Amino acid sequence: MADFQDRPLRHQATVTRAHEIDEGLRSYMLRIYNYMAMGVGLTGVVAYITANTPALMGAIYGTPLQWVVMLAPLGVVFFLSAKINSMSASAAQATFWVFAGLIGLSIAYIFVIYTQASIARVFFITSGMFGAMSLYGYTTKRDLTGMGSFLFMGLIGIIIAMVVNIFLQSAAIQFAVSVLGVLIFTGLTAYDTQAIKEMYYEADDSETMSKKAIMGALRLYLDFINLFLMLLRLLGNRN
Repeated sequence: MADFQDRPLRHQATVTRAHEIDEGLRSYMLRIYNYMAMGVGLTGVVAYITANTPALMGAIYGTPLQWVVMLAPLGVVFFLSAKINSMSASAAQATFWVFAGLIGLSIAYIFVIYTQASIARVFFITSGMFGAMSLYGYTTKRDLTGMGSFLFMGLIGIIIAMVVNIFLQSAAIQFAVSVLGVLIFTGLTAYDTQAIKEMYYEADDSETMSKKAIMGALRLYLDFINLFLMLLRLLGNRN
C-alpha cells in the first residue's frame, strides 16, 4: 500500500529531475553558442580593421610574418587542447579570444580579394546552413558517431590537397576542395553539435562545465569559419 502511495512521488521526482537536466542542457548549449558567436564577431572585426589598415596589411602579408600569422592559430588550438584540463576556465576563455583574434588576422585578405557585398551574402548563407545542421545534430535521435570517422578522413584529405595545391595552383583542385569542404564541414557541424551535447552529461562541476563549453564553442567556431571560407571560394565575387 505504501509503495502504491509513494509511486506518484517517485514519478514527480523523476519528471522534476528530467526538467532540471533539460533546462541545464539548454543553458549549457546557449553558453556555447554565445561564445562561438562572440568569437566569430571578434574575428570579423579584427579581419576588417586589419584589411583597412594598409600598414598592418603590408607588415603581415608583405613579409614572412604571414606564415607566423597563418600557423599561430593552429598552435593555439593544440595548446588549448593539451592544457585545457590543467588551466582555469578563465584562462581557457582568454585563450579562445586570442585564437579568434589570430584567425581574424589570418583571413583579413578576404576583404581585399572579395567584394564586401559577396562576403556579407556568403556569411548569411553560412549562418543558415550552420544553424540548420546544428539544430539537426541537437535534436536527432540518430547516433552520428560513425559519421565522425568518415568526416575526419575527408578532412585530412582536403588538408593534404590544399597543401599540394599551394605548389600546383590548380583551379580544378581548388574547386574540388571547396565543394568537398562544404560537404565535410556541414556534416561536422551536426556531428560536433551532438558530441558537444553528450559532453554535458559527463561534467560533474561548474568549472569543468565552463571548460567544456569553451571547447565546444571552439569546435563549432572552427566548423563555421571553415564552412564560410569554403563557400566564399565557391560563391564569392572577386574585386
